[in-house]
Amino acid sequence: MTDAGEALAAAARVLAAAGVESARADAELLLAHELGESRGRVQALALTGGDVDRDALARFARLVERRADREPLQHLTGRAAFRTVELAVGPGVFVPRPETEVVAQLAIDAARGMEAPVVVDLATGSGAIALAVAAEVPAAAVTGVERNAAALAWAQRNAADLALPNARIAQGDLADALPELDGGVDVVVSNPPYIPDGMIPRDPEVRLHDPADALFGGPDGLDPMRAVVATAVRLLRAGGLLVVEHGEHQGEAVRALLDPAVWGAPATHPDLTGRDRATTARRR
Repeated sequence: MTDAGEALAAAARVLAAAGVESARADAELLLAHELGESRGRVQALALTGGDVDRDALARFARLVERRADREPLQHLTGRAAFRTVELAVGPGVFVPRPETEVVAQLAIDAARGMEAPVVVDLATGSGAIALAVAAEVPAAAVTGVERNAAALAWAQRNAADLALPNARIAQGDLADALPELDGGVDVVVSNPPYIPDGMIPRDPEVRLHDPADALFGGPDGLDPMRAVVATAVRLLRAGGLLVVEHGEHQGEAVRALLDPAVWGAPATHPDLTGRDRATTARRR
């Protein structure tokens, strides 16, 4: 048996040495996953000198080693929290980021002001935005669209696990998705790939583990964004809202894609760190 506090401290040192910024938190979450306990329970064990048995400690050490190799925490636990929902994630699907919660909030705020809103999430990936909107706006009819077969399987699994009656996941390309909804959608939201092809992501978790087709968006990063805007023109009713996530330096370029004859009130919004993260506009 080993003291939980000692095990966590040792794991945090290993992770910090590997460049993991959230070393202590990751250690706690990995031990909680291994023990089938909450993070709070693990913290309590550490404070009270609770023990971890040898077999569990060995499995925990293997998880720590993989995390030190910069395998995403969410791949190791198989779960990712996103707003009010918890999602299954793993290889083949983009791990949802905290900054995308702000993007979802913009769509949620818009949908909450409507009686029976129709919401479409293009390039839904794990289903994060679509399922968060469906969970927080029960009156909404939400469709998440995903082309990639591996990501689609994760989104469908998450939709099945959450069993939200107002959410569905559809296979399709964001460029020609859902023609049956043309002119009848209230909110189109998307977190498309937007990294320029020549740019190498800084974080190993992204560079080595997120699928390339969820990251890269052509020479300037905005090819998928152009397709999202074109599809939104087709899908949205007059007065409907477009919400798109983009890189912190792309706000001006995204607004430039919005033809003033078609779009009104374009605005770029910061994430919780103050970086430009999303742009909205109204369909005229």
